[in-house]
Amino acid sequence: METKNNLSNKDIARYSRQIIVPNVGVGGQCKLKQSSVLIVGAGGLGCPSSLYLVGAGIGRIGIIDYDVVEENNLHRQLLHSEKSVGEKKVKSAAEALKRLNEDLEVDEYYLSLDSSNAMDVVSKYDVVIDASDNVATRYLLNDACVLSGKPLVSGSALQMEGQLTVYNHNGGPCYRCLYPTPPPPHTVSNCSDAGVLGVVPGVIGVLQALEAIKVLLGQTGTLDSRLLLFDASESTFRNVKLRKKDANCAVCGQSPTITQLIDYVQFCGSSPNDKDKGITLLDDKERISAVELSKKIESEEKFLLIDVRMENEFEICALPRSVNIPITNMEKARYVEEIKEEIKSKTDNHSVPVFIVCRRGNDSQKAVRLLQTICGDLRVEFKDIKGGLHDWTRTVDSNFPIY
Repeated sequence: METKNNLSNKDIARYSRQIIVPNVGVGGQCKLKQSSVLIVGAGGLGCPSSLYLVGAGIGRIGIIDYDVVEENNLHRQLLHSEKSVGEKKVKSAAEALKRLNEDLEVDEYYLSLDSSNAMDVVSKYDVVIDASDNVATRYLLNDACVLSGKPLVSGSALQMEGQLTVYNHNGGPCYRCLYPTPPPPHTVSNCSDAGVLGVVPGVIGVLQALEAIKVLLGQTGTLDSRLLLFDASESTFRNVKLRKKDANCAVCGQSPTITQLIDYVQFCGSSPNDKDKGITLLDDKERISAVELSKKIESEEKFLLIDVRMENEFEICALPRSVNIPITNMEKARYVEEIKEEIKSKTDNHSVPVFIVCRRGNDSQKAVRLLQTICGDLRVEFKDIKGGLHDWTRTVDSNFPIY
């Protein structure tokens, strides 16, 4: 039985603790029941945000994700389970959400959002949650939300820190107002590269759900002109006032130059995903394969093998005969002479080659270029290991840990 307020007896029983909150009430609960939210990303942010939106009684949820569940997702993406590994994330998430609320309408989008499909999807929902993890998707979603008049709840989490704001709402700025041009691709990190404590995206994801609910209810106090900063190491929250809406913004300004979605991969110089991104900084003659390195190790040939990962990563696993000199140290002036002396002492008067390894073969290339500069007067030959430790696992030792 439904009441005149469009709430059934089941709704009233289920959401009663929420309905009696003055900021919600019967009218607010009806709004939530009739509302729709699009969540872009069924990962660390998307899982908690969707869970609490469904718990709050949102009538329709759209979930976009192009990926499948992997074991390394499970410490933070708690809608998924061990039984979900290998399954599409949208399917796994939808099934978990339906178990929570069988009356929920879930739209599954197993696709990579791009300029050809974003407008069609975004226009169908009242609020959009950006739970993605890459710059190209952030610009794409921002522009699609501005062009379709949708509020965008944007969150991010990395290591022990998180951020949250609301774009294109209540006269506040959009993402382009604050960041008119994308950062260089090599300066952008994600949890795949830098790591994240699982509870941090949980905190930010729940707060994204909160902001979406406040927007849907028409409440004041949303983060539309503020940036919330969360520091998990100190358990602190801080609000930073954002710049006002930019009258010259390319997409939301007074005379916009972007009136339809563009090529965001070209604009950002990076792909809209967090998969292994290979870079090419070195010539082939400056690189060797993992198989070639294994042969050198077996032959007991003299060489110096430097692992440039962080110390905590080096503790996880390491190749035989490798020494750890983090690339972050190579980038700091105070360590340069110490590194130079260590390499000089271990290269037998410049006759021993130096091989550089990292997790996936990207930082090792950067390290080669750094060391060529640092040790330019030593006449030492530096080469990186193509594909890094991942390639070692794939081509040399399948029992070597991969992460």
